[in-house]
Amino acid sequence: MSQRLQYLLQLSESSPGDSFVLFALAKEYEKAGDTTRALAYYEKLRSTDPGYVGLYYHLGKLFEQQLDFSNAIQTYKQGIETARKASDFHSLSELNGALLNLEDPEE
Repeated sequence: MSQRLQYLLQLSESSPGDSFVLFALAKEYEKAGDTTRALAYYEKLRSTDPGYVGLYYHLGKLFEQQLDFSNAIQTYKQGIETARKASDFHSLSELNGALLNLEDPEE
């Protein structure tokens, strides 16, 4: 287990609902190739802080890697709505691009 992962797990014990820590744990597990744990942390973040815009792009990409295109599309669409509500136009653009590439990869 990496030092970074250990540190993040310690942080999550003292602040279990911290959105950034949950996101960082998901990314760290994803980086380590543990997609099951990464998915669990992304889903926990989505349930505790559905307004955390950054999670939707990365969760959608994880679903794509798992060839779960239905969940990827649904996740991107949720992210688009969340980004729109937050007026996060950068994330909105990324999510729209990811969705477009997934729904029509030829164009």
